[in-house]
Amino acid sequence: MARKLEGKIALVTGATSGIGLATARRFAAEGAHVYITGRREAELEAAVKSIGAGATGVRVDSTKLAELDRLYAQIREEKGRLDVLFANAGGGSMLPLGSITEEHFDDTFDRNVKGTLFTVQKALPLLGKGSSVILTGSTAGSAGTAAFSVYSASKAAVRAFARSWILDLKDRGIRVNTISPGATRTPGLADLAGPDAAQQQGLLDYLATLIPMGRLGEPDEIASAALFLASDDSSFVNGAELFVDGGQQQV
Repeated sequence: MARKLEGKIALVTGATSGIGLATARRFAAEGAHVYITGRREAELEAAVKSIGAGATGVRVDSTKLAELDRLYAQIREEKGRLDVLFANAGGGSMLPLGSITEEHFDDTFDRNVKGTLFTVQKALPLLGKGSSVILTGSTAGSAGTAAFSVYSASKAAVRAFARSWILDLKDRGIRVNTISPGATRTPGLADLAGPDAAQQQGLLDYLATLIPMGRLGEPDEIASAALFLASDDSSFVNGAELFVDGGQQQV
């Protein structure tokens, strides 16, 4: 059976753990050469090793434009093009209205909005007809969550990018879609509860009760959806938001 990304060149940002790492593994298993980025060298090296052949790690902070330039210069020199871009780097933390600081706002919007914008914009010279761009949204971008308003707003902005970018890119044949995971068992989700393991487990257990399927998602399940959007299986899917959330946004 032919692999879905055979011969493709892919980039997954923020791929040292969780959804990004699971997706990079899946892309490589399906025949792509995968570039992955992360901000910490040790974690990046471990991620590349876990993916195996067909992976290249580049230390990049997606909020720093010069580092993005260096990344794309390397991809251009080594491969000459990019077929799949999964702009996954991002994150956030929880603060309720009344406690939000300028630092909290700037950090969240820099990581999720500025980083996503320039990751995609600077990739455009490498992207050709038939390329797929995938943005990481969130169920939080379309539903209220206590103490999470800044993160939610940043993910709503990411969703808005896709709606407009498909018009900007309509003559180039580049598809842009958003994948919006629900609560998924990742280190980043657990860390929202702080460093205490019992509190982390309490948060995960609570979030599972909000999902009609009665459990959290697993990174590999999000990776399967990302593979669909990256491959020719989704050749007529454009500007869509694909919820991978166990049904949470449907009730």
